Amino acid sequence: MAFLKRLISFLFGLTVLAALALAGGWLWFNGQVTAPGPTTSEQVFIVQEGETLSSVAKRLETDGFIPDARLLRVRAKLDGTETGIKKGEFVIPAEASVADILDKLVDGKAIVHKLTIPEGFTVAQAMKRIAANKKLTGDLPDVLPAEGEILADTYFFNRGLTRAELVDRMVFAQDRLLEELWETRQADLPIKTPQEAVILASIVEKETGRADERGLVAGLFINRMKKGIRLQSDPTIIYGISKGEPLYNKRGQRRTLYRSEIDRKTDWNTYQIDGLPKTPISNPGRDAIAAVLNPEKTDYIFFVADGKGGHLFAKTNAQHNRNVAAFRRYERGEIERERSGN
Repeated sequence: MAFLKRLISFLFGLTVLAALALAGGWLWFNGQVTAPGPTTSEQVFIVQEGETLSSVAKRLETDGFIPDARLLRVRAKLDGTETGIKKGEFVIPAEASVADILDKLVDGKAIVHKLTIPEGFTVAQAMKRIAANKKLTGDLPDVLPAEGEILADTYFFNRGLTRAELVDRMVFAQDRLLEELWETRQADLPIKTPQEAVILASIVEKETGRADERGLVAGLFINRMKKGIRLQSDPTIIYGISKGEPLYNKRGQRRTLYRSEIDRKTDWNTYQIDGLPKTPISNPGRDAIAAVLNPEKTDYIFFVADGKGGHLFAKTNAQHNRNVAAFRRYERGEIERERSGN
C-alpha cells in the first residue's frame, strides 16, 4: 500500500512537471510569435502564385521580416491556416510580429493596383496597355476579344493577377453592363440588338469626349438613322484605314483625312455605306452606351467641330453650311495666330 501511494505521488509529480513545462513552453512560444519583429521600417512583401507556406516562411526569414521560419510554420499549423495564405503584394509595418505577418497574409488585404482603359480605346490599344503593366502576370489570352467586347473603365486588382484574367473581367463587365442598360432603352430606337448599341456608342465615343454632348450626338445619329441619312462620321473612315490608330503625314504630324480616303468604300466608312458599320470602331464606356440607348430628343441632324473641343449643331443643311464656314474662319484665325506667335 505504501509503495502504491509513493507511485501515485511520483506520477502526479511528473504530471505537474509536464504541465508546467508545457505551460512554460507555450508562454515562450507565444512570446516569440507576438514579439516585435526585426524590421525597422514599413516594407513590401510579395507572395507569388503557387507559393507554399514553407517557401513563404523561408523567404520571410531570409529577407529579415521574421527571426525564424519555424515560428511562422508552427503558428500557422496551430491556427489551421497552413493553406490559407493569399497571393498578392502586402505592406508589412515596421516591427511586425510573426503573428501580425501571418494574419496579414491570411486576411489577403493586399495592395490594390489599378489600370484604366480610356473610353474610345480600341482592343489593340487596350491590349498594349495590359501587356505593358508589370504588376500583371502571364500572357494575353490566345484569342483576343473582338472590337467592342471589353468595357472601357478603370479596373482594380492585386499584384499577380494574370493578364488573361483581367481581360476576362473586362469582357464580363461589358456583358453585364449591356444586360443592365438594354432593359432601360427607349422604345422607338432604330437599334435592334445590344451589339448595334455598342457599334453606335463606339462612334459617339470617338466623335465627342465631352460628357455634356454625348446625349446630343447620340440623338443626332438616331435622327439620321430614322431618316435613312448616312451617319457620315469621320472616325469610321479612320477605322477602315488604320483600325483606329491616328493618321500621320510624312513629317510625322497628325493629319486630317484626304478626299480619296473619304471616297474609299470600306465596311466602316459611313460616308459610303448605309446604316451602321459591321463592327464597333472602339470600346465605349458606360456613358456612351447609356446615351445611345436613351438619347436626347433633338431635331439636329448635322454637326461640325467648333475648334474648342465641342461641336456646332444644325437642323438644316443651310445652318450646317454656316457652321462649317464659321469653323473654317476659326481655323484660319488659329493658323494666323500661330504664325504671328500670339
